[in-house]
Amino acid sequence: MRIVIFLLKCVVGVLATLGFFLVAGGVGAWLMWEQVEPLRARKAPLPDTMVLTLDLAPGVIEARPDNPLSRASLSGALVLRQTLGTLEAAGADPRVKGIFMRLGRGDLGLALVQELRDAVLDFRATGKFAIGFAETFGEAGDGTQHYYLASALDRIWLQPSGDIGLTGFSLQSPFLRAVLDDIGVEPRFGQRGPYKGVAAFMTETALPAPQRANLQRLLDSSLEQVAEDIAAARALTPAGVRALIDTAPHSAAAALDAKLIDRIGYLDAAEANAMADAGLAEDSAEHPFVPIDEFARRRDADESAGDTVALIYGLGPVVLDAGENDPVFGRLTMGADTVTAALRAALEDPEVKAIVFRIDSPGGSYVASDTIWHEVRRAREKGVPVIVSMGGVAASGGYFVAAPAHSIVAQPGTITGSIGVVTGKIVLAGLWDRLGINWDGVKAGARADTWSANRDFTAAEWRQVEATLDRVYEDFTRKVAEGRDLPLDKVLSIAEGRVWTGADALNAGLVDALGGYRKAYALAREAAGLDPAAPIQVKVFPEARDPFQAFIEDTLGGALEVPGIRALVRSLTRAVRALGPAIEVIDMITAQPRGAQLRAPGIETAR
Repeated sequence: MRIVIFLLKCVVGVLATLGFFLVAGGVGAWLMWEQVEPLRARKAPLPDTMVLTLDLAPGVIEARPDNPLSRASLSGALVLRQTLGTLEAAGADPRVKGIFMRLGRGDLGLALVQELRDAVLDFRATGKFAIGFAETFGEAGDGTQHYYLASALDRIWLQPSGDIGLTGFSLQSPFLRAVLDDIGVEPRFGQRGPYKGVAAFMTETALPAPQRANLQRLLDSSLEQVAEDIAAARALTPAGVRALIDTAPHSAAAALDAKLIDRIGYLDAAEANAMADAGLAEDSAEHPFVPIDEFARRRDADESAGDTVALIYGLGPVVLDAGENDPVFGRLTMGADTVTAALRAALEDPEVKAIVFRIDSPGGSYVASDTIWHEVRRAREKGVPVIVSMGGVAASGGYFVAAPAHSIVAQPGTITGSIGVVTGKIVLAGLWDRLGINWDGVKAGARADTWSANRDFTAAEWRQVEATLDRVYEDFTRKVAEGRDLPLDKVLSIAEGRVWTGADALNAGLVDALGGYRKAYALAREAAGLDPAAPIQVKVFPEARDPFQAFIEDTLGGALEVPGIRALVRSLTRAVRALGPAIEVIDMITAQPRGAQLRAPGIETAR
């Protein structure tokens, strides 16, 4: 048996090593290609007649990750900010005659769609065409979101076999309380705010009434926005669009009759239509279709003019650590260390006139959020305006960090607010009893194991938990009141853990304006006293290193300074360690007793 264990350990080690170097080699080769390909592409001139193509199937992301593996896996995705800027540049480029968008596949969020819709409408306002094609809406992506985006185009093509899955929005969650009771698991959580539902799936058997009402309003507000915008774009009435939503999906023929689409046909027919609009015959030797990212790489542009506005990203759950983009486990975090360092660097840069803080976060650590909050407030006190631009979600801790900003901009469909607090733990004592497992150990300090899942809180400990909830909720609401210049009573009335759409948050006083990057930049110019029409230079903090250089230095050089590289190594390490406990248990069972005389027992450390 011992030789089996030894061989198993060897296999695990070899596989881990081979896996790492295979991944490292693949990523390294891709990064080398990423360095060479743009240089090669820039040498070739762009055609005199162009139709830019946007394929949404690979997805749309907020920012290109520094992490090499994530960067490689997301290489086909559109970067939102760059896409918006490129569409604006294309609108002013006489060589670009229109855009051709592939829709129906990939995940899209409501706020992101609204930002893209605004950019498409601005592009059309220059007099150029915008055509979209989808095989179907709803089979390989959210039909409502994709069609909502398509409605901004002046012509929508749908494949004959496709349909329009414009069915609206729904939210569903499993409720585990009955199952947890059956197996002896006790969820012990406290919260401030009846609408704070983050732990409800464990503590309740169904959606509590306050949370049901809140979420229903969230979806109603979202659908109102979609129906009104589609109606305006397609020359329909909001009531008529709602009726179409309630009777969806619709076949291609029915959608054409309902004026939801303009043409029925396959991709080649839609592309021929775009070529004709560009003034080219279908059999023309010219190939006008240019991917939008290729156009962005190859066009001549001077982006160094104008005053500097810093752009800082706060993406993912808020954590008391450096930010992380985990390539294996998909973890994206707003690290307090990373964000605060970026804010300080922007403040110390004499060229920075204002800061745009882009937030897409559901919240997380209170202490980490407070750390970032302090730096945002410090920037404001030093006279450098901070404009928050909210993405899909900026709630709870994601709203906390935004509160002291000079101005807050959100899309109508942004999910924000959730000013409330929840904390607690899962108690597994009943489960261990049913399984006949007895935990034992020692401790130094009466409350050293307070947060252990193996026992419940004592009465004194629970009083302390309640006091902590009160203190954090008071701090949260007070800082929102100060940052937003609102009476505390007003904040308390709109807090209680409620989530709001951006449109409702504007009416509640939680945000200042509706829009995206463009609106945020306009407010940044205004707050910094710059000419509203003056060009600006957007500088991202922290400044990203060249990915190939980072790969060589950190992976092969052993520096491991970039959080993304550390995340790659951590993920590979965790994957290997997943087999560790099983190997250790077998090893302990089969080992000679005398060989383990000085081995410490596996006592869990309370955290």
